[in-house]
Amino acid sequence: MEQETQTPHKRRVRYKGKYPRKFEEKYKELNPEKYKDTIEHVISKGNTPAGMHISIMVNEILDFLKIQPGETGFDATLGYGGHTKAMMECLHGEGHMYATDVDPEESAKTRKRLAEQGFGEDILTVKLQNFCTIDEIAKEAGGFDFILADLGVSSMQIDNPKRGFSFRADGPLDLRLNQEKGISAAERLDKISREELAGMLYENSDEPYCEEIAKAITDEIRKGNRVDTTTKLREIIEKTLDFLPEKEKKDTVRKTCQRVFQALRIDVNREFEVLYEFMEKLPDALKPGGRVAILTFHSGEDKLVKKALKAGYKAGIYSDYAKDVIRPSAQECAQNGRARSTKMRWAVKSEY
Repeated sequence: MEQETQTPHKRRVRYKGKYPRKFEEKYKELNPEKYKDTIEHVISKGNTPAGMHISIMVNEILDFLKIQPGETGFDATLGYGGHTKAMMECLHGEGHMYATDVDPEESAKTRKRLAEQGFGEDILTVKLQNFCTIDEIAKEAGGFDFILADLGVSSMQIDNPKRGFSFRADGPLDLRLNQEKGISAAERLDKISREELAGMLYENSDEPYCEEIAKAITDEIRKGNRVDTTTKLREIIEKTLDFLPEKEKKDTVRKTCQRVFQALRIDVNREFEVLYEFMEKLPDALKPGGRVAILTFHSGEDKLVKKALKAGYKAGIYSDYAKDVIRPSAQECAQNGRARSTKMRWAVKSEY
């Protein structure tokens, strides 16, 4: 008589301690609807729960945009949908929001989440495309009364090791916002020259050790060793900066890792080219008197946005623009450490 094969019972991974370190072990944080107390506790400690994103400067954005029911708006970066939801709430069911996102995985989750909260296709249109296509969407929408562009990378992407955005966890060195398009950061490094890499690190993140790091990376690749994981890249940076005095080494390595990963992310996603194109198309996408708020997270972005808004003001396209940046409050920075580098700039389109 044949023995029946039974599928062995598979136990769920134990929630390791109060604060598990690995992303996949944080199943309570990854289920915000089921474990609300855990989510509230993590946020109260000034941290972002796994798989979530805490929207930055919501009050400041809404104060400036002055959204009225019946208006048409555009959120350039849907992300977790926090800003989008806050803006739609101001419409009180009248008007329409358009939003773009290049991440198919996260945008699908956000669209579903917002629909379940009452923000369906009648008030929200989500397009899986880059925000530099704003001209096409504005034509469909008939122009926008208000626009928000949050240029930061969402916490869901940063925290997930499979995406390769963080040097703190081991994962593939990918860094693409849409993993279905383009080449990964690892593939980019496979063929890059030392001179081009040094230039990229300097241009995209003002890296002071750009020459030394570029040499170390390209030397490693020339030996036949691919730099295809976040850990490998971090270890090369640590080894390259080993000459630093012990008391300043740890902090400098951390900041250098942040800058190197940032430079690669900007490169593989063509972030500066996309932003430049967006800023060029922005004035025609706004209705007369329309308002735009833009959140930047590093000096390269901020300089580009500032220059474009200033030029638009001088040309009479904008009736007013932010001469100085608006920053998040000290209280917000304490509650959400990822808000610290944020700068908000704005502009109002001329009425004529």
